Amino acid sequence: MLLVYIGWNGWKWVQTFVGDKKRLKYVYWLILALFAYSFVFGRFVEGSLVFTWAGAIWLGLFYFLLLVLPLINLFIFLTRFTPIRRESAIIWSGIAAMIGIVAFFGFGIYNAYSPVINSYQLHIEKHVEGKQNLTIVMASDMHFGSLSGANHAKNLVQHINSLEPDLVLFPGDIIDDNVKPYLEEGIPDILRRIKAPVYGSLGNHDRDKSVDLIKVFNGSGMKLLADETFVLDNGITLIGRKDRGYQDVTRADLADLMDGVDLSKPVILLEHQPYDFDIALKNGVDLILSGHTHRGQIAPMNLITNMIYENDWGYLKKGKLQSIVSSGYGFWGTPIRIGSRSELVQLKITFNP
Repeated sequence: MLLVYIGWNGWKWVQTFVGDKKRLKYVYWLILALFAYSFVFGRFVEGSLVFTWAGAIWLGLFYFLLLVLPLINLFIFLTRFTPIRRESAIIWSGIAAMIGIVAFFGFGIYNAYSPVINSYQLHIEKHVEGKQNLTIVMASDMHFGSLSGANHAKNLVQHINSLEPDLVLFPGDIIDDNVKPYLEEGIPDILRRIKAPVYGSLGNHDRDKSVDLIKVFNGSGMKLLADETFVLDNGITLIGRKDRGYQDVTRADLADLMDGVDLSKPVILLEHQPYDFDIALKNGVDLILSGHTHRGQIAPMNLITNMIYENDWGYLKKGKLQSIVSSGYGFWGTPIRIGSRSELVQLKITFNP
């Protein structure tokens, strides 16, 4: 129904220029249908950049038009009570919509492919071995694939290395469902250029069953923690979770993963989706790092993520538990961000002497 609504409005605009030509009308609806379902075709025609990009453009266009068309319809309806000719109102509304589309895509693509660095100063009231401060760079939701490829990965590595971190953490959605573009773009070799230890966890889009994903990620210069704990030389315990979005994977209870963990030392949890803060707090986690929300990616979806998640973006402290949620380095579906920005997170953490 939404496709028909958008198509009907588009045809009304085209009709003001070409008239009511039936053959052209059929061609218009055929092209629109192919365009609208290109996202679906792209999932079946593996490696097709045409369908992938067409689908990405359609998703952005679909979202924009659903927000704008009701306003245009209202404006055209109100012209009945003004001297403005209905045909002129349709023509100029369409032109204004076209200008808006160009601006929407231009600004949104810039936000998607030009990440910013957001920094946080944290203190954890525990002692570590060696120096009592740590610089961590966190990047989530890269969604490496056809739209977020080698260049985006090279920029990621360049940004990370420029910050000279002691540790790099990837809390999930490293790939965008299909591992093939990740491998074909040579992204494992690119990520191996990161000049710091890298640890990651799984996200809901890290799910290609055609290969052993954990082996692929471990071969990309990182250590992937899937319901595992790992103790760093300074005594910090890292815990990486399997993603809760898997229907066919059983996750271990956090309490079981915490069994035997030295709670006198800091505990950092990589949990892709920002849920279960109370459980993390109860089990002695000091810092939980998440992504997944994209901060809504395109406004006003941020209003929805803000209602769903206790912390949908940024910093939250709950008792002794601290949470950081990233809007993500990449994007999903369409390379557009409005009201959010692709980001890297820099954490400067101090500990008790």
